[in-house]
Amino acid sequence: MLDQLADRMGRLAEARRLGDILQLLLDRSSAGERGTSVSHIVQQLGVSQPTVSKHLKVLREAQLVSVREDGQHRYYSLSSAPLDEVDDWLIPF
Repeated sequence: MLDQLADRMGRLAEARRLGDILQLLLDRSSAGERGTSVSHIVQQLGVSQPTVSKHLKVLREAQLVSVREDGQHRYYSLSSAPLDEVDDWLIPF
């Protein structure tokens, strides 16, 4: 029973962090930023770099973010196309 509760809570926390990353990228994009570094996301959200990298991988695989490499640094930005499809689908409702 406690394992199930812990699993559910973990999934909720993960979904929240994914949403927090998307919101941060949206805010930075609205401010004219071309991308946001992993270190900036770590600093802003107060979570570990491995955790942020794990979530960014999930978002990349879902094609919700794109990545631009510049030397050793990676900069992430929102990819709006998949979100536009969801928006279009929701319009009738």
